[in-house]
Amino acid sequence: MPVIESSAAVLILWAVIGYGLGSVPFGLVVTRAFGLGNLRQIGSGNIGTTNVLRTGSKAAAALTLLLDGGKGAAAVLLARSLAGEDAAQAAGLMAFLGHCFPVWLGFKGGKGVATFLGLLLALAWPAGIACCLTWLAAAAASRISSMGALVSALSAPVWAFVLGYQAVIALSVLLAAIVFVRHSANIARLRAGTEPRIGQK
Repeated sequence: MPVIESSAAVLILWAVIGYGLGSVPFGLVVTRAFGLGNLRQIGSGNIGTTNVLRTGSKAAAALTLLLDGGKGAAAVLLARSLAGEDAAQAAGLMAFLGHCFPVWLGFKGGKGVATFLGLLLALAWPAGIACCLTWLAAAAASRISSMGALVSALSAPVWAFVLGYQAVIALSVLLAAIVFVRHSANIARLRAGTEPRIGQK
């Protein structure tokens, strides 16, 4: 398959498409569809999977996880198939930013972990699987979702390097840094020993 070189205009176009896909607030959509109320008024008010789980519906949380990861993967796969690898990375980055800072919600979105894992699976699936397993291991050991997210994000550039996906390292470093910034309050609670455990409302 020939390498497709993306022009600046094409990259901008896919960045916009990626942002549009990423900014769909599936957590809000799913909780409303399940009749669980306004997610903004539940738990932390975050639109991500962990807060959806606080509604008590594991099905809604699982669907949110799949959809939030799926939109990141969809942005990457569509851009890659039509415009090449550079466009795929641009679309993936912007899908992540769209989830974290959706224009429809006043730029107050989720923390991006599921979307990060979804786009990484699409960009470099072995590294993506390794990060997912890292999240599961860290979350299971600590029983703290944010701990799993932080360890997984930190491991992403390491897995990309170890598994030979050099082209993904820079992007994974950037995304991991944003994940840490988005989790600043969680990090403070982890240090204070007050971060809630999985399933705790």
